Amino acid sequence: MSLAATKYEHIVLKDDVPFIDETTTKVVELVLEQHAHGWSPEELHFQHPHLSLGKIYSAIAYYWDHKDDLDRDIERRLQEVEQIGKGLDVSPLLARLKSKG
Repeated sequence: MSLAATKYEHIVLKDDVPFIDETTTKVVELVLEQHAHGWSPEELHFQHPHLSLGKIYSAIAYYWDHKDDLDRDIERRLQEVEQIGKGLDVSPLLARLKSKG
């Protein structure tokens, strides 16, 4: 795994994927939570107390400065998940529930 510094304090690239330094948290994971729940940086800090507000703000700044690239990455990941889901068999429980409406 290659590790590279960025010009953003608290953000490092691991194999070209932006992570919050000294964590396993990807920038896109934090941003997706913010978008999904409408959370402010302070709420993100409440939900992830191991991340300082400085790290959270740095991740958000990195996202907005690289929005197009990261949005493409998010879309690619969603398509991968969809493809994986298509290849899975329907569980017996899910089939029974669907048959009952």
